[in-house]
Amino acid sequence: LLSVVSMNGQVKISEIHHWMEQGATWTSSAGRSSLFLPWDGCGHVVMYQDSGTLASRNYPGTYPNYTVCEKKIQVPQGKRLILKIGDLDIESQKCETSYLTILSSSMSHGPYCGNVMPVPKEIILDSNEATIHFESGSHVSGRGFLLSYASSDHPDLITCLERGNHHTKAEYSRYCPAGCRDVAGDISGNIIEGYRDTSLLCKSAIHAGVVADELGGQISVSQHKGISRYEGVVANGVSSQEGSLSDKRFVFTSNGCNKSLSLEEGFLSKSQITASSYWEETNEFGQQFLWSPDKAWLQVPGLAWASNHSSNREWLEIDLGEKKRITGIRTTGSGSMLNFDFYVKTFIMNYRNNNSKWRPYKGILSNEEKVFQGNSNAGDIVRNNFIPPIVARYVRVIPQTWNQRIALKLELLGCRVTQGNSSFTHSMWQKPSQSTETSLGKEDKTVTEPIPSEETIIVPVFIALCLFLFSGIGIYAVLRNPEVFYFYFFVTGCWKQIKQPFTRHQSTEFTISYSNEKETPQKLDLVMSDMAGNNFCPLMHLFYPVC
Repeated sequence: LLSVVSMNGQVKISEIHHWMEQGATWTSSAGRSSLFLPWDGCGHVVMYQDSGTLASRNYPGTYPNYTVCEKKIQVPQGKRLILKIGDLDIESQKCETSYLTILSSSMSHGPYCGNVMPVPKEIILDSNEATIHFESGSHVSGRGFLLSYASSDHPDLITCLERGNHHTKAEYSRYCPAGCRDVAGDISGNIIEGYRDTSLLCKSAIHAGVVADELGGQISVSQHKGISRYEGVVANGVSSQEGSLSDKRFVFTSNGCNKSLSLEEGFLSKSQITASSYWEETNEFGQQFLWSPDKAWLQVPGLAWASNHSSNREWLEIDLGEKKRITGIRTTGSGSMLNFDFYVKTFIMNYRNNNSKWRPYKGILSNEEKVFQGNSNAGDIVRNNFIPPIVARYVRVIPQTWNQRIALKLELLGCRVTQGNSSFTHSMWQKPSQSTETSLGKEDKTVTEPIPSEETIIVPVFIALCLFLFSGIGIYAVLRNPEVFYFYFFVTGCWKQIKQPFTRHQSTEFTISYSNEKETPQKLDLVMSDMAGNNFCPLMHLFYPVC
């Protein structure tokens, strides 16, 4: 509700008429006239616990007349708030009716508009919260504003509008705020070959699957010589455009866990991909074609998998043979097959491990199943990244919407599970006040502990007493009979052979894996066989046949 009262108590009829045309409702009661506006002055707004992006309505188009946008932003307690104004174009020379102000508990920044005062690129507040206030009056043009914010943990914050050619260093790292995916601006390229240097950095990072739009995150970038042509492809809800030759391009540094899992050890067998149903087609010439699940591999030319029924209960299941770290999926439809225009528009993912139940893949900031945007035609390849990744052996793709008939070709991206990448959720992807989701059942738990040292296996005091007693007996025996010296030397050597397998260093670490299978105890005769091979025995046999 906005009360309309001018400085002299009058309101222009033309302004009221303009608002009414925009869908406002005019009311008058007790001498006070008011308008109910069906919109406000805020446009694109994405806020996360540590960063966010705000823009005026219609940005980068002209913002509406007579609107107010007011948003309170904050970062965790104990942090300072950093703001960066990426763009400000407000049609007002004296900030009378249109302006932007930033209000904190200690001071006010602004008002900013026109050319009244220079607009700072960065504002660092002493507080962890502030109120962004944007107000517009009557105007003809003006883009409004776009700004980003983050906590003081990220002094290298950039806005969604920064491009690769804004940076000259060969390698650099920056922090992208949440909310850059839907900001207007072109990108060209892909994650493998890199992106044209005119591309928006943070939007390209979302396209590459380096950061999630809901969270933002740190990006590491290296610059390289440009290439003659940049591919246009859809990935993670972002479309990159074909780009022409450029002097430079930028590439994101990744963890390397994005290889084709179907090609890691050759194509997976037919038994490793199954489906709820498949379509058997017979053409007008009586030829039969099977759209079976084994045709779903993206690298296999020809037909795709197509379901026999059309419902959101159909599924395509892949058995990877062992637990893998799955970071993404690439999909397409029926491809270049004539007379067919089949493809999956949206889908969800389920996954499980051995002897566990199917679990839905959920959005990182919600408890609901994540619905992935699939294909918009039958031929293009679309990539979706899993942030956080899936760690599982079995995965199911469950189509939700499709064109004409469910048809799918796919490729899973990821790598083997190792000690370094086995965590289910990376720290930068954790939800607020939520611990890392690492519980995957007993079969997935590992514990790292130092191996007990030699002192914990053999009691030092017992060793000292035995050695002292044995040495005394040995010296006395040598004095009485020199031949006993050889026997003493033999026993000492054999003791070293027995003792050696138990000796370990304190700094050594190992991993204990819990499983249902019982380990077979090590037999003692394995140790005794080492004694039997002692080099002293052939010599001592000359004196003591029992050896």
